Amino acid sequence: MALTTEEVRKIGLISRLELSDAEVEGLKGELNTILDYVGQMQELDLDGVEPTTHSTALADSLRGDVAVPSLSQEAVLMNAPEARNGAFIVPRIKAPGQSEEGSA
Repeated sequence: MALTTEEVRKIGLISRLELSDAEVEGLKGELNTILDYVGQMQELDLDGVEPTTHSTALADSLRGDVAVPSLSQEAVLMNAPEARNGAFIVPRIKAPGQSEEGSA
């Protein structure tokens, strides 16, 4: 089934595309090629072929959502360059030209 020029224009209108005459003719050829490929696939004998969603077998690669013990606060802060009151101390980041008080 080949698309006509008017059908391509209608597709462009539905897609809210402003197509020139040259674009309509170009898309007509491309869309007809796609439809030819779809037609070829519809002719395939797929009896006994299991439907798939991926080309390869996939296994769930995510681990279970299980609570496990974590490091203590002391262990986490042990290698910190500087820590105070159970928190990391990091250098202040300021934008170029910004004063220490935070205003430009």
